[in-house]
Amino acid sequence: MNPSEPRHALLGRNQSILKGILRGIEKEGLRVDQRGMLAATPHPRPLGSALTHPRITTDYSEALLELITATHNSTESLLGELELTHRYVAQHLDGELIWNHSMPAELPAEADIPIAWYGSSNSGMLKHVYRRGLAERYGKTMQCIAGVHYNYSLPADAWDLLGFEGTTPTDKASKGYLALIRNFTRYSWLLMYLFGASPAVSKSFLRGRPHPLQEFSRDTLYLPHATSLRMSDLGYQNKAQSDLQLCYNDLETFLSRMHTAVTTPWPAYQAIGTHRNGEWVQLNTNILQIENEYYSNIRPKRATGRGERPATALRNRGVQYIEVRCLDIDHDSPIGISAETSRFMDAFLLFCAVEESAMFPNNGFCRDSHDNFGDVVTQGRKPGLTLIRRNKPVSIEEWSAELMEGIAPYARLLDDANGGTLYADALAAQVRKTKDASLTPSAQLLERLRDQGSSLHDFMLDLSRAHHEALRAAPLDAGEAGEYQKLALESFEAQEALEAGDREDFSSYVARYHAAL
Repeated sequence: MNPSEPRHALLGRNQSILKGILRGIEKEGLRVDQRGMLAATPHPRPLGSALTHPRITTDYSEALLELITATHNSTESLLGELELTHRYVAQHLDGELIWNHSMPAELPAEADIPIAWYGSSNSGMLKHVYRRGLAERYGKTMQCIAGVHYNYSLPADAWDLLGFEGTTPTDKASKGYLALIRNFTRYSWLLMYLFGASPAVSKSFLRGRPHPLQEFSRDTLYLPHATSLRMSDLGYQNKAQSDLQLCYNDLETFLSRMHTAVTTPWPAYQAIGTHRNGEWVQLNTNILQIENEYYSNIRPKRATGRGERPATALRNRGVQYIEVRCLDIDHDSPIGISAETSRFMDAFLLFCAVEESAMFPNNGFCRDSHDNFGDVVTQGRKPGLTLIRRNKPVSIEEWSAELMEGIAPYARLLDDANGGTLYADALAAQVRKTKDASLTPSAQLLERLRDQGSSLHDFMLDLSRAHHEALRAAPLDAGEAGEYQKLALESFEAQEALEAGDREDFSSYVARYHAAL
């Protein structure tokens, strides 16, 4: 490797690597009734078992759907599968629809928000009790916020080509993904500016709690220059997690700090206990019940087996891919994300993976990056906004322009590998937003609410209905419908097999799960 040669030039001569990039999506969406109220019905049976279905499950609430794609090597096939699942779901929501916005619809009383149920197997009960713990710790309302998770991986030989050192391919990949995460942490504020789509919330979401928001209309609150209140600390105050600062300099330190978090008791959670009236209310009284409780914008990931801890999988087999967790739902897309966004994400993440990524000082935590992200989600469109880069102030316009210039070669590489100019076009669309904040989704949403004199709730209900009807108007063909019906049937069979196969009581199962760390 020529030390003076840009790293991305190596990829240009090895286009097979670019064609081997894999991406997947997990898109959340609340089921609501025709009034926009959170659905009180159980997970619809035609959608299969939420515990074992590979494409359709639930997140926190019984009404919070999560639609999952397989991994794909093209944007077209990725979004094609996501759309197919949305169309199937739309056909089987009896009088209901998917709320296509990140901030919740009308919610019932806190006690009436149904926690997701996964059956009576030990693995199903583990998921359910974990969610009970979330309710105890953070409240149910905050758990009903929805988003899009974007999974991304490079072929294994990319890390060797890019010069990452390590004794094994797995070690090189882990170091490469952590370098990607460090750069993502530095630059993820840009994603909030470009794709943040939740500058407002319904008043009912706050449930009378104190807040810094302004009144937009009789039943809508907002911040004038916000991009993504979903990703702000609005209503989410948790001392235990605010003190938890994971390190992305190396996998060993990251896992060590995660281990501390999932094994260290926290006084407020000890006061709750693990049982109430003879029933489990949380898995333990530690800072985190399990690793997934840590709320982060991006995660290093490795596929796990049944009962395997995420941290154990990472330690034993290294990082396999990354999961971006900060994307708001695109309310203008019936499936929550556009092809343009997906293509920009591919170029942005490739940029983060390939460009030099210095280690974080200060024990592995970057305070400036944390603060920059927070400033953009609450005031990203504020004229004259400045961020901090290498301990010095820089205007958001200047830094955005520099980043777009840096991402451009990666968009061209992806176009060269795939043919056409779709990646360059996606980049150009984002460049226009950096030059004109009125083009951002957050600004566009507020403008439409003003123009129509509508509340956020009414506007999103009408839009969600329109998306629902468009999806229903394109039913699956017999073969596609048959495949989803087969998946649903097989998922019930798999759940029943798990329930029949359990040979230990739940308390013993939980103890063994904790010990598996």
